[in-house]
Formats: sequence, C-alpha cells, structure tokens
Amino acid sequence: MSTLLKARHFAEYLLLRGVIALVRALPLDTATSWSAKTWAFIAPKTRRHKRALANLEKAFPEKSPEERERIAREMWANLGRVMAETMRLDEILDEPERVEVENPQLLERYRGRMGPAICASMHMGNWELAMLPLTRAEAKPAAVYRLVDNPYVDLYLRTQREKLYPGGLFARGARSGYATARVIGSYIRQGGRLGFLADRYDRSGIEVPFFGHPARSNAVPAMLARRLGARLWLGRCIRVGKGSHFRVKVQELKVPRTDDPDADIKWIVEQMQAQFEAWIREHPEQWMWSNRRYS
Repeated sequence: MSTLLKARHFAEYLLLRGVIALVRALPLDTATSWSAKTWAFIAPKTRRHKRALANLEKAFPEKSPEERERIAREMWANLGRVMAETMRLDEILDEPERVEVENPQLLERYRGRMGPAICASMHMGNWELAMLPLTRAEAKPAAVYRLVDNPYVDLYLRTQREKLYPGGLFARGARSGYATARVIGSYIRQGGRLGFLADRYDRSGIEVPFFGHPARSNAVPAMLARRLGARLWLGRCIRVGKGSHFRVKVQELKVPRTDDPDADIKWIVEQMQAQFEAWIREHPEQWMWSNRRYS
C-alpha cells in the first residue's frame, strides 16, 4: 500500500471517528432518529432509490406507485437508523431488553450440544443482530462479512462486532473472496457456527424464484450445511417501533440428504428464499430493496 493511500485511508478514518463521536454523544434514540431523517431526505435523490423502486415494482405490482415510494422511503429511514446503531452496537448489546428473541426455547434445547451449524439471514431490521440468539445460547458464532477497503475502518467495525461474534469474523472482498473454502470448511467441521447474509444477488449462485421472478441466490450456506453435516438455521431481525428495539427469530430448516446432493442444495436454496420472501412481505419497509437482486 502506498504512503498516499495510507494517508487517505487514515484521513477517512479520522473523519469517521468524528462522526462516531457525534453519534455517541447523543442519546441512542435521538442519534438514530437524526440519522433516519438524514437518510430519508438524501437517499431518494440517488440512483439506488431507482433500483429500490424497480425491485418493489417487481415484487409488488399490485401496489400503487405511491405505496411503493412510501415503502422505499421508510426503508431509507431504517437504513439510517442501522448506520447510527452500527456505531453503538456495543451499547445495544449491553442492554438486553432492547432485543427480544421470539423463540429462545428452540436454541436453549441445544445449549452445549448444538454441533456445527450455519445461520443464514437477510438485510432486514438491524441484520447485525440476527445472530444474537446463538450468542445468547453460548454457541460462540462466527460470521462471514464483506471486507472494507479501508483497513482502519475495517478494524473498527470488526472490533464493534466482537461481542456479537465471539467465534470470529471471516472477511470476503474483491481480493479475499470467502477467506478460503478450506478455512471455513475446517471451522465448521470442528463444530463451529457460522453466519451468512444470503439475500443478495449472487452471479455464481443458483437461480430460484424470488417474488415470482428468477433470481440467482447465494448457495454457499446450503452447500456447507448439506456437505458438512451441519444444521441450517434461518434468522431474521425486525425493528419494533421507531427506536432501537428489535425482535429476532431463528428457525431450523431441515437439510435433506438424498442420493442427489445437487437437487438437495437447490431445494434448500428455494426454501431459504421462500422463507425470506414471506418475512419480507410482513415488513417490506424494513428490507434493503436498494440491493441488486435480479440479473
């Protein structure tokens, strides 16, 4: 890395720390409200707003343009709250009453004897918290996350997530990919629990229906669960009200193991995306419609 690039990265990091200091100086709900209003004002003026509306039209052709516009704007407000919450994730985790787990008995059943597991979740509510039930069940989950180009920012974000992912973080990015298949596979074989966000377009994924349209979808969680004998959990987080209060749900998807592993994997991906779609229909304003989802 050149000296100039290092200097630029450090300058960006200092700017970020200034914003973080401001966000952390305010009461949590005040900070998230301010961030929500800022995003709801600025984001509709960007190209990603057009993508969000196009995705909404595909998913909800029966809704009026005004309804789809409202959903998109509420989505931006939710993302604004997530941005502020990312800077105060440690505080949210220190206040357990902010996050309700809908079905804690499900994971309690496996406390101390869960074995290898994959948890696939989606960009909904504050998706960082979708793995919290496994953390509370002392399963020590790890997660795959998108590598940030700025190493100083990347280190800060990883540090913020340490309490949530005591099993560690595996970075993927333009250079690293999914760390390596060997490292992740070895981690799971040794009894590890690994989280993925699996709701975005994946050009190397498997094409399955999503809101009635073919969409290439991430098949890695399905492949790992099927091939390595791991349990597969699906998780979602929804925001309750306008503040930083959440409800998290995790449920198991039974992994078929027939004589046709490719068919098994495709079935798993279909079921995973169907469940994601059902959850999104319940709270469409909380899902990230601005992500690419179709070819």
